[in-house]
Amino acid sequence: MKYCSTLCIFFLFFCALGSKVHTKDIIVKPDGDIRSLKQALKLSQNGDRILVHAGRYAEGTIIVDKSVTIMGIEKPVIDGEGKGEIFTVIAHAVIIEGLIIQNAGISYVQENAGIRLKDVKQCIIRNNELRMNFFAIYLAKSSDCLIENNHIQAAGTTESSSGNGIHLWSCRKITIKNNTISGHRDGIYFEFVKEGRIIGNVSEQNLRYGLHFMFSDSCMYAKNTFRDNSAGVAVMYTKSVTMIENTFEYNWGPSSYGILLKDISDSDIEKNLFIGNSTGLYVEGSIRMHIRKNEFIRNGWAVKLMANSYEIVFSENNFIGNSFDVATNSRSNFSTFEGNYWSAYSGYDLNRDGVGDIPFRPVSLFSFITQQQPASLILLRSFFVSILDVAEKMIPVLTPETLIDTKPMMRRIL
Repeated sequence: MKYCSTLCIFFLFFCALGSKVHTKDIIVKPDGDIRSLKQALKLSQNGDRILVHAGRYAEGTIIVDKSVTIMGIEKPVIDGEGKGEIFTVIAHAVIIEGLIIQNAGISYVQENAGIRLKDVKQCIIRNNELRMNFFAIYLAKSSDCLIENNHIQAAGTTESSSGNGIHLWSCRKITIKNNTISGHRDGIYFEFVKEGRIIGNVSEQNLRYGLHFMFSDSCMYAKNTFRDNSAGVAVMYTKSVTMIENTFEYNWGPSSYGILLKDISDSDIEKNLFIGNSTGLYVEGSIRMHIRKNEFIRNGWAVKLMANSYEIVFSENNFIGNSFDVATNSRSNFSTFEGNYWSAYSGYDLNRDGVGDIPFRPVSLFSFITQQQPASLILLRSFFVSILDVAEKMIPVLTPETLIDTKPMMRRIL
């Protein structure tokens, strides 16, 4: 019996040794014993660190199939030379940081990426530069990952020959934080994503959308800047989204928006800045939304609210210096405006309670006409248009009679 117990103790001891996480460092240098990442990965085990020293490494199709940390020392360059994908990560808990990753190949069949995470969990991609890649960072069927502090840049000229900066498909609980993205087709792309968080990123000068967001419920994006993108930002076919303290600026063009909302429900848009966009906020086919404490400043149209949207509540927003504050496509109205500040309001406050004594009609006759006849914009600053708008405010004939702010604020809301 004593002999059996001793054997059991030795067996457990050797099992513990065998399961111990390996933590050695593997050094990669252009003139060292190990000169490539592929060679280092063959020698590695779970838990190892691969330290890649400064230099240029011309290699791609790097399969990361072990839970390792790949760390760049003084920003080494991993160059795919335009031949295919560079990193494909298929192991959990991989960390890639401190690298310059460039020239993933353009393909009209394969969505080649600088870094692809495929069906993995708990991976971290941070502090990298990704240059001139087809797709930069691509996540598919992955969860609980962090994409942080990466600088992503491309120089795409057409949408068909450009991929997205950060692309997520069928993922859950991914955090996209403090990245800068420019020159891609879409800066950030979400499709079938749950519980994603997009925080503190700058997405600018992309060929289509700064953010393209589809079929992705219960997500939040906050404190991001979306600037000078060809079509602005699009959030579609989604519910339970929180959009707070973002900046949408200078997204300017005939079909450009600060943000386009289509078929959205049960969501909040709060404390955002819309400045200098063709259309600040476009809402179509959406229901049960609260839009409050936002700033709409010097946009062409601050808000375009389509009549197929219901129970949209606008409150405590500032509308300042927009060409048109609100436009719609119907005399019907199923939304509420209350307690907003309008720089175009010319009413009075006899009891000095800070609220205008007469309601404000934010839809001008001319904005209604331009929805039907865009070419009429050439008359925007004419005296004739001013007369039309004054007449319509006195006796509404074409504009929505019930689309009014019953409590317009006399001063800008802080």
